[in-house]
Amino acid sequence: MKVDTEVMALLSAARTEGNKLYITGGQLDRGLYARLDKTLKAAGGKWNTKAKAHLFADDAAEAIENIILTGEVAVPQDFGFFPTPGPVVARLLEFAQLEKGMSALEPSAGRGAIASALAIAGLEVDCVELLPDNAKHLEQLPFRSVQCADFLGIEPAPIYDRVVMNPPFDKKRSDIHHVLHALKFLKPRGLLVAIMPTGVIFREDALSRDFRGIVSARSGSIVNLPDASFKTSGTMVNTCVAIIPA
Repeated sequence: MKVDTEVMALLSAARTEGNKLYITGGQLDRGLYARLDKTLKAAGGKWNTKAKAHLFADDAAEAIENIILTGEVAVPQDFGFFPTPGPVVARLLEFAQLEKGMSALEPSAGRGAIASALAIAGLEVDCVELLPDNAKHLEQLPFRSVQCADFLGIEPAPIYDRVVMNPPFDKKRSDIHHVLHALKFLKPRGLLVAIMPTGVIFREDALSRDFRGIVSARSGSIVNLPDASFKTSGTMVNTCVAIIPA
């Protein structure tokens, strides 16, 4: 069941307490409330007059996060690591404006889909990868360096012409935290290109608003990718690309 942007915006601004979801923002018009209620019912939430909230069998925040990430009511998934499909990699390279000999960082390198394309394009590529099995795989590929580590724990150094990345997606908003940290690794006049869930475009929490402000202040942009761009990797998360100059 697809969920429209107005309903997703309401869900992103909602307050949760355990299995309770509270809609904020005052009185809704009848049509919008009907669409919202239909979505919540499909996700397992039921209006409870006494609680003045929609009640879920389990954690309400997790149920809502799945809707915001995918744009539909679906079975909960682990939104951490999903390989970047070839067509998406090609789009990233277009946005990155690459030149042979540049230095590049892939901070969540996975199995090397993005990093390998950067190396083929003639860049000197350093990879960071959290999962040991993935890091061992990367060590067999022609990269300048591979570090098995939590990227957020690495001390920034502004030494890269390009950062091209597919950060983890989860309810802790790891994508934004990873991208903000990665910006600190760019040289002056460098460029970051990152895949992100589309919630970053319409969420109204402080983290999302501040992130959009940073993109705007740096004269960057956020471009939607086609629906189901990651279907071949096993997820229907809706995605976009953030393009951010140093």
